[in-house]
Amino acid sequence: MGFRFVAIPGHRMVAHPQSLPSDERLEPELPPLHEAVERAFAGAEFRDVKAKDRLRALLKGDKPPNLGSPGSGFGPSALFAQPPQDLPALLRLADELESLARRDAGERALVWKCSECSARYAVPVALARSVSIRCERCGHPVELNPGRSLGEESLIDPFLGAVNSARHELAGFFREAMARGWPVLVSTEEIGS
Repeated sequence: MGFRFVAIPGHRMVAHPQSLPSDERLEPELPPLHEAVERAFAGAEFRDVKAKDRLRALLKGDKPPNLGSPGSGFGPSALFAQPPQDLPALLRLADELESLARRDAGERALVWKCSECSARYAVPVALARSVSIRCERCGHPVELNPGRSLGEESLIDPFLGAVNSARHELAGFFREAMARGWPVLVSTEEIGS
């Protein structure tokens, strides 16, 4: 299920079937993977309830969402958080999301590239030392000198990287929405879109 978060000024909220205004809104840039947002909320809580369960309850509960849709392909929106009463809880959720992202960031590695064929090589930071190896593709020597690496990258699976990216985006989005005093709305993709 794909979720879409939007924050708009409280006086600009409209009832469904109208669409939310697009001129004055704040949205996080979330990864295009459907499960990334749901997995980003795994282990996080909002007002003593699992954040993932709160999303499901708002969107699939007994009382259907009744606020305007954020755009084409999405259903009506539900109110996820509203300042000022939800401000402390949403800021705690933002902190928790960033903490989960840091915990799941994975091991760091230094990265080099072969100057001939551009094959990439990564070595965990703890194991990095100056050595010369032959490129597996072209046989050209590659100097693995820690001082001349292309930089550090995380050695995690790509999906976990998308989940952590979603966590950072959502944390920043929640903080900005609360700083502006705007309610946070959530909706889900319509079936068949």
